Amino acid sequence: MIRVMLVDDHALVRMGFRMLLANAGIDVVAEAGDGEQACADYGRVKPDVVVMDLSMPGMGGLEAVRRLLAQDPKARVLALSAHEDTAHPRRVLRVGALGYLAKRCAPESLIAAVGAVARGERYVDPQTAQALAMAQIEGEASPADMLSEREFAVFIQLARGATVAQIADNLKLSPSTVGTHLYHVKQKLRAGNQSELTLVALRWGLIEA
Repeated sequence: MIRVMLVDDHALVRMGFRMLLANAGIDVVAEAGDGEQACADYGRVKPDVVVMDLSMPGMGGLEAVRRLLAQDPKARVLALSAHEDTAHPRRVLRVGALGYLAKRCAPESLIAAVGAVARGERYVDPQTAQALAMAQIEGEASPADMLSEREFAVFIQLARGATVAQIADNLKLSPSTVGTHLYHVKQKLRAGNQSELTLVALRWGLIEA
């Protein structure tokens, strides 16, 4: 039986996923409401698959995936997201997640994705895979593609309204380091303030309105 850890800040979403997976004979052995808890519990639980939502308070899912894989390079992670952009799947797969599933997908896709990732196989839902392929063919790039992994993490948190102090705490960085990243983000995206960064993120579907 596949053992799964569910990581999502919405209890109702976790309950729905747990019921769906249980009906397919997949055992949810742990749940976490944020990335911090997932990273803390992972070593004790040792699940076969971590199903990780990317849009969560605190460090967020992308940073949590990065830390889990630093903790255990063999960790098998399936990232979930409601975002319609190509930046999130590209970055989380680059960080080391084995799978990516858009939340708009049919329920049975979750079962197929968990099964594939448990076997060590890559899984990207067809619509996201097509969007990634078309973006590559057409050369369409999000402004965020210019950012480093750290800059992207700072950018997303700031666009969601987090302060420099909160970002520093979430990402375990010094405020001065966050400030340096923020300076580079503004330069690369040609934004003068937090409001302009938020507009860029909204325009490219990197955060939800």
